[in-house]
Amino acid sequence: MRALILACSAAALLGACTTTTTDTPPPINPLARYSLQVEPGLDRIALAVHDDGLSATQHAALRALVARYRNGGVGMVRVEAPSGDDPVATRQSWDVRNALMEAGVPGDRVVVASYAAPDGRAPVLAGFDTVQAVVTDCSRERRAMDNRFSNQGSLGLGCAITANMAAQIADPRDIGAPRTMSPADSGRAAVVFDNYRKGQNTAAAQEQLVDGRISRAVE
Repeated sequence: MRALILACSAAALLGACTTTTTDTPPPINPLARYSLQVEPGLDRIALAVHDDGLSATQHAALRALVARYRNGGVGMVRVEAPSGDDPVATRQSWDVRNALMEAGVPGDRVVVASYAAPDGRAPVLAGFDTVQAVVTDCSRERRAMDNRFSNQGSLGLGCAITANMAAQIADPRDIGAPRTMSPADSGRAAVVFDNYRKGQNTAAAQEQLVDGRISRAVE
């Protein structure tokens, strides 16, 4: 009888180990739980209206704005003048447009518009849309370090990896879509194929700097 009870107990334990329930979620890949995301932003400066036009400081601020636009700008550069009939403010808005073009922004990428301002001499605005990577604050994520009897990942697993990737990406626009590939070097490809047909070496010549002198690179 005792042997029969032990045998039944062992069979029950084995059955419990193989039993699956439909309400248990499947294991989640850490990269699926925490995915790279971007959020929109705005980079804009305000330029005071002067009777004698843009100042040297304002020209420098516009050049810095153009540099930031080249690194991470999205869409058009928008120049907004205060609404009203102030000719000085209107003239300065077009001076801002010309300064942006002189700094390297194509004319078809600059839009001049107006905005509702309480004063006709309100500042002229210049800016563009940006995107920035969302870096998750992993310290606020739930953690479960207690004992558990499953092969599922811990809560928060993968957060640090995704946060580090988001913080290191130079251009967050690469998260949304890949960049357009540059054209292939057809001239170099023709040289390689010609050498291949002739039975010659297709690889480039090795630099003498590392040719047999690696051990003596640092002296």
